Amino acid sequence: MKAQMKAQVKTHKLRNTFFLFLTAMIWGAAFVAQSVSMDYIGPFTFICLRSVIGGLFLIPVIIVLDGIRKKSQNESADVVNSENILHIETEEKQRLSWKNKQLIEGGIVCGIFLFFANCFQQTGIQYTTVGKAGFITTFYIIIVPLIGLFFKKYCGILTWIGVVVALAGLYFLCITQKLTIQRGDALILCCSVLYAGQILAIDHYNPFVDGVKMSCIQFLTGGILGAVFMLLFENPSIAMILSLESVFSALSGYVFLHQVLTTRELIGCVLMFIAIVLAQLPDIRRKV
Repeated sequence: MKAQMKAQVKTHKLRNTFFLFLTAMIWGAAFVAQSVSMDYIGPFTFICLRSVIGGLFLIPVIIVLDGIRKKSQNESADVVNSENILHIETEEKQRLSWKNKQLIEGGIVCGIFLFFANCFQQTGIQYTTVGKAGFITTFYIIIVPLIGLFFKKYCGILTWIGVVVALAGLYFLCITQKLTIQRGDALILCCSVLYAGQILAIDHYNPFVDGVKMSCIQFLTGGILGAVFMLLFENPSIAMILSLESVFSALSGYVFLHQVLTTRELIGCVLMFIAIVLAQLPDIRRKV
């Protein structure tokens, strides 16, 4: 029995390590896509489309997870029916509910941080290399514990050593021989600070809300802000804007008519929207 449990734990660790590695690989490779995209569309257009697709993709995930939780709660209710269990389940339902005020607040706050971080990153990547942008962005790992000091979250000696080493690395990466910092590097550094703020905001709200639902609201907030800035400062294709008709039709049907699409239908909607956007983007081969 113990050997079986150890094997399961080892399997879970390997799986989690693989997914973390895959996430890091996707994030790193995304810098190339972000850099290339600037040859065809503006930064706010890119951020708008990226955020809307991210928010839409999470909707079917949320429906599936809610279904799994509901089934699990029903099974546990059949086995145990004590006051303590019912109290815990009530608190959990409140935490996971869309009506949770902290969920809406957290999603919007995190979305604002994410949007402006993306703005600085997407703009800055036009004036620096992909490799430098990736390393400078990850400086948020050092900034987070430093900001945490203001909230009485103290750092260990290894963190302070890391800060010194990271600052030395930033100097060699960003500071020129004339002791100036390049425009793109400065913008990416601002992006790193904003990402640190987003992470701290997530850390603050996450214990009280459903993380996946908050991420969905976060992306949709970024998409709305991106659309506003896109219309104000860029000249996106009219056909591209009209593509959002399908998104708003689904959202309006859900809000006003309480029409809920099935998981299968939602996956179809997401794939259709991605296809519509891809079909309207300029062919990369035209630049070759």
